[in-house]
Amino acid sequence: MLGAFAWGLLAASPLVVGGLLGARVAIPARAVGLIMAFGAGVLIAALAYELSLEALETAGHGSTVAAGLFVGCAAFFVGDLILDRRGAHDRKRSHGGQRDGDPTAIVLGIVLDGIPESLVIGISLVGGAPVSLAVVAAVFLSNLPEALAASTGLARAGWSSGRLTTLWVGLTLLSATAALAGHELFAGASPDLVAFALAFAAGAILTMLADTMMPEAFEHGGRLAGVATTLGFALAFTLSVA
Repeated sequence: MLGAFAWGLLAASPLVVGGLLGARVAIPARAVGLIMAFGAGVLIAALAYELSLEALETAGHGSTVAAGLFVGCAAFFVGDLILDRRGAHDRKRSHGGQRDGDPTAIVLGIVLDGIPESLVIGISLVGGAPVSLAVVAAVFLSNLPEALAASTGLARAGWSSGRLTTLWVGLTLLSATAALAGHELFAGASPDLVAFALAFAAGAILTMLADTMMPEAFEHGGRLAGVATTLGFALAFTLSVA
């Protein structure tokens, strides 16, 4: 039980580092975009090989995986749409557009983006299985650019360093708690339910990538964003098959 919390805490810890860097260091927009692209590539490989494929092997058939993917996509889409209408659309952008949004919606949007990743870490430990180091590494590597871009924008929108520190420390602890919840909620669950949960997370994460990370990456990273995405994918793929 405590292992799930500890692994979730480790994977989420770059949120604090990225948040502090974004708030206190003037990082060029192009660099932020390329880092975001790299993180997106890491997550794409993780959700393909560590979530979707694992879900298929767990369930033994594709219908459960397909259902989980589309339900996860729909859940994120609806939640994101509601929060966007309250002003959270630019929550992970580095240009400072957050100044026009509702702070509560922005925080809830950031939470919505990160919780599926943390739940997966806890689910991977169900039944005493060893933690998926590839998933932990993917979440770890993607959290840094996500927090970096969001914190850069929030700082430009007028958020203080203290407020940003509170946000990222709180989100790190919440992510660790989500990993613990994933472990406890799915302990003893049927293979189909576990597979559905993994596919649900994959669908939600993929939708999040297309909505929040990849637009920022290609807007600021330019043509090299595709190269950075491929590098991130290659790294995570290597970890998955090693």
